[in-house]
Amino acid sequence: MLRLSLALLLALTSIGATAASIVPSPPQIAAKAYLLVDARSGAVLAEHNADMPLPPASLTKMMTSYILATEIHEGRVSETDMVAISENAWSQNPKFAGSSLMWIEPGKDVSVQDLQRGIIISSGNDATVAVAEHLAGSEAVFAEMMNTHAEKLGMIDSYYVNSHGLPHPDHVTTARDLATLAKAMINDHPEQYAIYKEREFTYNNIRQYNRNSLLAEDPTVDGLKTGHTEEAGYCLVASAERRGMRLITVVMGTSSTSARKNQTRSLLNYGFRFFETDTLFDPGQELDKPRIWKGQIDHVSVGILEETVLTLPRGKKKHLATEVEVDTDIEAPVAVGDKLGTVVVSLDGETVYRAPVVALEAVESGGFFARLWDMVLMWIASLFAA
Repeated sequence: MLRLSLALLLALTSIGATAASIVPSPPQIAAKAYLLVDARSGAVLAEHNADMPLPPASLTKMMTSYILATEIHEGRVSETDMVAISENAWSQNPKFAGSSLMWIEPGKDVSVQDLQRGIIISSGNDATVAVAEHLAGSEAVFAEMMNTHAEKLGMIDSYYVNSHGLPHPDHVTTARDLATLAKAMINDHPEQYAIYKEREFTYNNIRQYNRNSLLAEDPTVDGLKTGHTEEAGYCLVASAERRGMRLITVVMGTSSTSARKNQTRSLLNYGFRFFETDTLFDPGQELDKPRIWKGQIDHVSVGILEETVLTLPRGKKKHLATEVEVDTDIEAPVAVGDKLGTVVVSLDGETVYRAPVVALEAVESGGFFARLWDMVLMWIASLFAA
């Protein structure tokens, strides 16, 4: 799927000139960095400084939450497990002064389920330390886990020093990496992702509200996370789904809570208004059935093994033209997945998608006389081709 997504990123770039008359430029966003990306195709619809390493503030907690969700999924941790709260994770730890807290206390065990909500909804720095110590034994070891997960996800410009995002000169990430992490959370752990849309959480008789105010204003928004420090500015990673199309936005370094909300809304409205994402080819869809020589059958089914998703200017899908170029003189044996040609999809004369066409079925070599007869037929065909 990664290969197809990369191809579609190039495809969207190539249609820019063709679509210029119907797709305006993205809105001007007052942020140090931002990114608007389609969650299915990976197509980037708007970006600025998307690969610039910046302090993420509490957006860090997306990785902490992702790791906790992974541990739950793998069965190494249960939501009902009780976590012993250390002095280090105490809400009165001086390093947490003035920051977001869940208000946990030493001597009172807290469930993993509550801590997950304390991280996502309350944005509690104390909750993140409690989870880090529970999963890894110490914050330092947990930071190593965070960097390992980041590497596996392809977050090549991120480096984590702590679980919460309080300032550290080496603790950085990028808008593109955060979009990658958001997509992984949505796809890998949908049950845990659902927590991101919960509007409030009460612990220790203290009710706190989700800082992602778009949840209350736009019913299509169902995540993800806010962040703020003086160094990072006001940040927001959000995702919304409308009419089956899911977009992910990242804005970093805005001037206020209202700015990050409004800039995010502008990006989402732009993406949904002017683009649409749909399936171009279903998994295993046959595109042609060319002649195969010297095999046990005379024709082989060829097409695309994986689902192919394409993001296009809205209303342009009906104008797509598809051309399948199949290799000549295909000979058995052929295995599933063997490249046998190329499919090219164009829009108004511009190529928007190109990928290998592969065998959808295996074809074994035919018997001796069948192969001999096909050799004669191929020789005769070559005379006419000449």
